[in-house]
Amino acid sequence: MSRRFVRRMVGFAIAFIFVLAMVIVGLAWLVGALVSQDVVSSILPALAILLGLIIIARLTRGVRGAAAPLGDLVEASARVEAGEVGAQVQVRGPREIRAVARAFNAMSARLAADTDQRRQFLADVSHELRTPLTVIQGSVEGMLDGLYPADRSQLERLLAETHQLERLVDDLRTLSLTDAGALELHRDPVDLGALAADVAAAFQPQAAAAGVTLTPELEEVPSVPLDGRRIRQVIANLVSNALRHTPAGGRVTLRVRRIGGAVELEVADTGAGMEAEAAERAFDRFWRAGDSAGAGLGLAIVRDLVRAHGGEAVLESAPDAGTVVRCRFPLAI
Repeated sequence: MSRRFVRRMVGFAIAFIFVLAMVIVGLAWLVGALVSQDVVSSILPALAILLGLIIIARLTRGVRGAAAPLGDLVEASARVEAGEVGAQVQVRGPREIRAVARAFNAMSARLAADTDQRRQFLADVSHELRTPLTVIQGSVEGMLDGLYPADRSQLERLLAETHQLERLVDDLRTLSLTDAGALELHRDPVDLGALAADVAAAFQPQAAAAGVTLTPELEEVPSVPLDGRRIRQVIANLVSNALRHTPAGGRVTLRVRRIGGAVELEVADTGAGMEAEAAERAFDRFWRAGDSAGAGLGLAIVRDLVRAHGGEAVLESAPDAGTVVRCRFPLAI
């Protein structure tokens, strides 16, 4: 395909050059005929022919320099269409074509990365759904076969697994909506400090059972235009994650304060912390450090929901130094 394209380009250029040369020669003879001097009438055609040859040489060189890289782009586009995502082309030719080649390479590489990410995402979703479904199926089959009694403890276990499935499906729906830019936010003026206090109160029994001190440090801050339900989910995910990674005797601190033209929500724990690589991947979907519990979606949802509100989420952590997650929301949209 690339060679055919180059041949068509060269054929078009030759035809164009031939027509251009004929026009130049015709004009030269016309000028020579109008000028009565014999010398002028004999020199002009020669000059016209020489000029035509120069133009032909320049155009031929230009066509050859542009046709080959354009042919590479045509061939690479056909390879991508055939399913070879990530196909790259050599960056060469005129400046404009080099710019197109670089843009094509970046687009193709991004397409390959998105394809790999989608495949991994589907594999992770299948794995996370399979675990509770296997437990539910095995328990129900065991009860039907008489291996397990259909008592309260077994039913509570099944109910817990269905709740896990429900949370996973809700999380996946939230992520898909944010990816598609279709997440509906019902913004109202929200007192982030009061909202954080409510969430902290709800988690106090869990913190006490784990032997962890949960301390809210909440300053008076202006109201922020937020979707209260979504931000409650953000705070709950952060506090739950911090409690899960903080050993007995540790502390989780929930802070709300104003910083410049934004309100910052911070959740800090005194847990084991994370290595640098783990901290960099903490917001990745389905990523978990070591034998961490959960599906690995909590922080990914936090990041996406904060971004949907025009804010920013950052994480700082180091081994034996705990973890701090900060979410900053602008006061004005």
